[in-house]
Amino acid sequence: MTKVMIIGAHGAMAQLLTQRLLDETDVTLTLFLRNASRLLPLAANPRVTLIDGDVNVTEVVAHAMADADIIYSNLGGADLDVQTQSVVDAMKATGKQRLIYISSLGAHREVPGKFGEWNEQMIGAYLPAFRRTSDLVEKSGVTYTEIRPAWLTDNDEVAYEVTTLADGFKGTEVSRQSVADFALKVIADPSTYQNASVGLDKPGTDGDKPSWY
Repeated sequence: MTKVMIIGAHGAMAQLLTQRLLDETDVTLTLFLRNASRLLPLAANPRVTLIDGDVNVTEVVAHAMADADIIYSNLGGADLDVQTQSVVDAMKATGKQRLIYISSLGAHREVPGKFGEWNEQMIGAYLPAFRRTSDLVEKSGVTYTEIRPAWLTDNDEVAYEVTTLADGFKGTEVSRQSVADFALKVIADPSTYQNASVGLDKPGTDGDKPSWY
């Protein structure tokens, strides 16, 4: 039985992924987050272990991932590289190899045209940390899948296309459910998208900015 550790488990996409993993697979889950009481309703599930911890304390992360086969990171923020370095260090300390993590469009300066310029203006303060994260993961030696979603919506839909860095970036938005669906598929078959950086967008959403701006 596959054991999956979800780091940043209170995040919206992480919660969507958690529910689908519980509903559609037989994996067991270690859910790692600050203030684990926020996911207390899951504590009674025999396939779930809740761990309250600080991702920046590598020893705590390593202890939590001791039994995991796959690590999924839903972390974010202007210090994403610092947090991710702790995760990678914990993986090396425990001999773990497979990492799936959420990044951002623009992490590789791959978003073209006016939308790329707009994206830089909107989230430019955060992108350096995402770029450092991409670099450190690529050089870490772990087997990774970097997920770069377009601007996120809460639309009740699974509708997305996958792009590579060679493709550039398409579209301006994608639903959180779509991102969770992609992550679910990679967890189900971790031999896919190895050492790959993928963009996710909803087909037909090309433009200068997302539809709600």
